[in-house]
Amino acid sequence: MLIEGLMNALQWQVILMILVGSAIGISIGSLPGLTAVMGVALILPVTFGMDPVAGILLLIGVYFGAVYGGSLTAILINTPGTPSSAATAIDGYALTKKGDAHKALTVSTLSSTIGGILSVIVLIFIAPQMAAFALKFSAPESFALAVFGLSIISSIAGNSLIKGLIAGMLGLMVATIGLDPIGGFARFTGGNENLINGVDLVPVMIGLFAAAEAFTSIGDLFSAKRTKVVIEKTKLKWEEFRILIITILRSAGIGTFIGMIPGAGGDITAFVAYNEAKRFSKDKSEFGKGALKGVAAPEAANNSVTGGAMIPLLTLGIPGDAVTAVLLGALMVQGIQPGPMLFETNGSIVYTLFVGMLIANIFILILGLLGIRLFTKILLIPKSVLMPIILVLCTVGAYAINNNFFDVIVMLIAGVVGYFMKRYDYPVSPVILGFILGPMLESNLSRSLVMSQGDYSIFYTRPITIVLLSLAVLTLFAPLLKKKVTKLKEDN
Repeated sequence: MLIEGLMNALQWQVILMILVGSAIGISIGSLPGLTAVMGVALILPVTFGMDPVAGILLLIGVYFGAVYGGSLTAILINTPGTPSSAATAIDGYALTKKGDAHKALTVSTLSSTIGGILSVIVLIFIAPQMAAFALKFSAPESFALAVFGLSIISSIAGNSLIKGLIAGMLGLMVATIGLDPIGGFARFTGGNENLINGVDLVPVMIGLFAAAEAFTSIGDLFSAKRTKVVIEKTKLKWEEFRILIITILRSAGIGTFIGMIPGAGGDITAFVAYNEAKRFSKDKSEFGKGALKGVAAPEAANNSVTGGAMIPLLTLGIPGDAVTAVLLGALMVQGIQPGPMLFETNGSIVYTLFVGMLIANIFILILGLLGIRLFTKILLIPKSVLMPIILVLCTVGAYAINNNFFDVIVMLIAGVVGYFMKRYDYPVSPVILGFILGPMLESNLSRSLVMSQGDYSIFYTRPITIVLLSLAVLTLFAPLLKKKVTKLKEDN
């Protein structure tokens, strides 16, 4: 079956579809508001009349390319193209401001490719076993995972943990707007029908990062505070990359595992990997100021989610994230039924998809490395021209989510909030983290208590939950404890 799958995937028509899909995905992912989900959904109708294998691999190419593409604008203009690239912007944009955009993009491309390939290898060899373990994550475990994710605020809070916690709390508060996940009653909507389903993540993210950056840059144009952009074409040295290998491998493992858990997705994965990279780093102070590990970790992680999310999809018929939910529909339209019998009934097609996924990651590597010189040209555009263009893209991207002008208003409000947060040195990333994890935290807390009939012991009698909650406590208070220990040593 493997040989047959390899021969099918190496047909020129199939390879062309993977290449086209990867290029489209990179373009879509780099544009604010056009997420991987939207990209796959937009291309889906095109595949209906195509050969099943070519059609599915076209969509997979779009999926993989879009996840990588989000890092390009995150690094170059502090505008994450996709939510999973928000963590990349922390150190990626700092590197760009230091003149190391070329190096940051190289690290992003290499890390993304390695993470994607490793996740596909895991998918090929141990998919059924890993998927079975992921199914052990019910509501209590998902709640503990969300708490662990929130504890990462201590790592991305910057100079002030208090400001980081305030920002994270702001994200949690905005996440509570809309219908109660269990009771179904409206909360904090102020009678506005547009808020019944809550505030959409993408307009908020576009506003906090892209619009806020545009407002800040426009303000700089009318002041003496003008910074000249310098693009150093310093290539990534082998010694620099060698130091990143362990971080990339660890982050790829994190991404693959979390990707298997239905509902987790690449957003939380990128922040978890960033936190772990900082935790294991000898020099934690470099993070947030332009650390290459701060780019490698989230990019390896969110690209490895792609393969991880395919594991429950193909082996159990359960989508790992929103994109694989669309892919599930595409597979079924083509007459392919994911599930335990898929490897028996359509074994050759499955292995064709596996080989196609590896090829897609290789194309992303080639397109990414070849395009770095072109990508960095965006920094040469005068800010007086670039920033209005970014604001137009922000408006279009926010509107395109639901074809609703209310989302544009949300984006502009978030942009103003982000502008003042930057001005008064409040970190923006904790807001996004709280907003992403808020619904996951609340809904799984409620479900857990329904399961246990209100008994909170359900959170400390399950092994996985205990481990995750213990890690959350250690992660949150570790920086404070380290400062205390350092101070005591200095006093002695």
